[in-house]
Amino acid sequence: MPQQRVAATLGISVEAVTARLDPSLRRSRKEAARLAVQQRGELLPRDEIIARYVEGATITELGRLYQVHPSTIRRRIPEDLIRPRGRTPQPRTRRRRMLADEEIRRRYQAGESSYALAREFGVSPQTIRARIPDAHWRGRPAGKAPAPPPRSAKPRSGSRRMALPIPDEEILARYRAGRSASAIAREIGVDCRTILRRVPEGERRTHRQARQLNRPAPGIDARSIHALRARGLTWAAIAAEVGLSVKTLRARV
Repeated sequence: MPQQRVAATLGISVEAVTARLDPSLRRSRKEAARLAVQQRGELLPRDEIIARYVEGATITELGRLYQVHPSTIRRRIPEDLIRPRGRTPQPRTRRRRMLADEEIRRRYQAGESSYALAREFGVSPQTIRARIPDAHWRGRPAGKAPAPPPRSAKPRSGSRRMALPIPDEEILARYRAGRSASAIAREIGVDCRTILRRVPEGERRTHRQARQLNRPAPGIDARSIHALRARGLTWAAIAAEVGLSVKTLRARV
């Protein structure tokens, strides 16, 4: 008996039962669980299980019925009665639903949709579609996918460039003067990549070079800021003098 049942039988607590047991006699949780399963299996009606199995019940179904593992049911059935896996004495066949094809065609020609007929007969719309002749089908012909929309022709590599409001020489002069491609593109109203195509690859600035060139007050570096601080100027005074924020000044230092 488990300790809980012993305590309930004697009318004492589980702790009192544990205190009176020798440590060498105490069972572990794993052993107690195995013993409980074994005792439950001994209470199963073996003849009734065998009879249900011979009538066609599976081992898994019997395990769910008696609330035990299927292997416990398997040990109660003689070896000569065990069926091969997946086989039963009476294989279960699914009844085929008989559809009234003439009624489906008549109701479809009267105006009912294939989806409404599928819901009523309990089948899929494709099953209803198979009963309708192609000449009477109101939808797209079966097996024919809709034609994809025509793709817009891409310009070839040898096509002419986009005409811009200013000549390419002016764009290149502005870029060499320090203007960024994004700023020039915003002024003209085009994409930044359109401006970069007018600039030779050898003169294109990297992202880091563009940041260094286009940031405000590029001449104010850490050495200049330290020199102004040594003169006694505060961070706010330096920021007002160079036109930057205090946060930007501290970041450059």
